[in-house]
Amino acid sequence: MADSPRTADTPVEQPLGSADELLEQAKPYRNELLAHCYRMLGSVHDAEDLVQDTYLRAWRAGDRFEGRSSLRTWLYRIATNACLTALEQRGRRPMPSGLGAPSDDPERPVTESPEVPWLEPIPDAMFSGSSGPSDPASVVVNRSSMRLALVAALQHLPTRQRVVLLLRDVLKWRAAEVAELLGTTTASVNSALQRARAQLEQAAPVEEELTEPTDPAARELLDRYAAAFERSDVTAIVDLFKEDAVWEMPPFPQWFRGRESIVRLIGAQCPIGRDEGLMLPTSANGQPAFGLYNLREDGIYRPFHLQVLTLLDGQVAHVGAFFGDGLFATFGLPAQLSAEEAAARR
Repeated sequence: MADSPRTADTPVEQPLGSADELLEQAKPYRNELLAHCYRMLGSVHDAEDLVQDTYLRAWRAGDRFEGRSSLRTWLYRIATNACLTALEQRGRRPMPSGLGAPSDDPERPVTESPEVPWLEPIPDAMFSGSSGPSDPASVVVNRSSMRLALVAALQHLPTRQRVVLLLRDVLKWRAAEVAELLGTTTASVNSALQRARAQLEQAAPVEEELTEPTDPAARELLDRYAAAFERSDVTAIVDLFKEDAVWEMPPFPQWFRGRESIVRLIGAQCPIGRDEGLMLPTSANGQPAFGLYNLREDGIYRPFHLQVLTLLDGQVAHVGAFFGDGLFATFGLPAQLSAEEAAARR
């Protein structure tokens, strides 16, 4: 595979002595490549597979890396091509709100659609490095580019528009570089970028309005939110949601808009009784998240679903409640807890 042209902000690297040496120097880029593949594919597990494939391809082609571009740029070229191939076979991963109108009956039982390849959240720990904010990887893998709403919106873009937007706006590639990768013209790349930006403006939240989870007021809101769900206190939950909040819960295609509908849904269909819940904090997609556990008859707390929250103006604007026990393992959350272990976590 040929190298890409040199970018303005990265130095040219010299050819390496062997494929194994190249692979060793490529290790620091793994987290940001994972984030790139996740933004493309919307799946943690698919992204991990594609990063592994990227390193395998790089190892096999190591003797052809001539150092005309940075190693990082070369790896992104390989990863992007691998993602393009995967998308031809797997298609997009939506959220329920991307498939139709909200449900108008929160009391009606919901039904799963396991055949739909739903969007998955990604743990922050998987794509955030230990380096400081001045590290180039930290600039690329930033919180805003991983927001759940943005990744969901990306899934609705045609594949090439998705690639163009990520390479131009997130990775800051030049239009000529993107055109070379896609085998098209610079004019075509610029046109695709304009269309992609226009569609995202309608789908993604305004960054300046989003509340960061590190804000003291946000922490207090999250503590109240967790306590309300652990107590199954519907009255307290009402005050925490925005009037036009959205609740969606893959793999159920039904979704709900409005504080009243969400509270009715929780009251009618959440099986967790008073003081039978446990909320373990985590973070996903650069946003606050919780693993919600349910106390069962055998006295053991077991996973119920994983909630990813969007905070806006001091309230909860959106909740993605992702069902599936496998997600808890992905986030490093316990498979179960005893009553004593749960009490120690509160």
